[in-house]
Amino acid sequence: MKVLIIEDDSEIIEIISLAFKLCLPQAKLISSRLGEEGLIMVEKQSPDIVLLDLGLPDTSGFEVLKQIRLFSDVPVVILTVRGSETDIVKGLQYGADDYIVKPFRQMEMLARIQSIIRRQHPAEEKTIEVGSIHLDPNLRRCYYGSKEISLTRTECLILSRMLYNVGHVVSHSSLAETIWGDEYPGAAHNIRVYIQRLREKLEDNPEEPELIKTKVGLGYILARP
Repeated sequence: MKVLIIEDDSEIIEIISLAFKLCLPQAKLISSRLGEEGLIMVEKQSPDIVLLDLGLPDTSGFEVLKQIRLFSDVPVVILTVRGSETDIVKGLQYGADDYIVKPFRQMEMLARIQSIIRRQHPAEEKTIEVGSIHLDPNLRRCYYGSKEISLTRTECLILSRMLYNVGHVVSHSSLAETIWGDEYPGAAHNIRVYIQRLREKLEDNPEEPELIKTKVGLGYILARP
């Protein structure tokens, strides 16, 4: 595993490096403190995953993420002190695979990174068809009525789980396990952001959803389409 860290705080780099050294010593870590240099390294070094700070000296981490997505599908995990829902939504919209707020737990960070890496090479999966929804997990394409919708890896995982449990509540913990392999503090908040993104892609009126409904305190339920 080759990990690219785009981060200007040497203390954070040291914390991340120590966590990998202790638990994933086979990983090769490379780093850049500048966004522009980080972009060049993504292209030339072909990392397996990128850990990206938002507050870089030369440019916004959001801009770096947007530029990466113009030429690469490499998984990107945002590591930042900025924990507002607005920033989380923006990061996911621009193509981040996960969003971790500092200070973070090292073991949790590693577990989430490993989960993303495993999802990079999934076994061939069959198309899921429920009512008027057809989901191709391999292409991450959803066909709903006349719509053809591109999904992120995480959105595809969530929708797959809900299609397999159509008409039944899928709990927050169940969705967290599907996405990250385990539940962690704050997982329900991040899941809510992913659900809102799915609603915006699938629902006619995302603010009054008819397809993906919230079950307060429990999770979400997919109505039979």
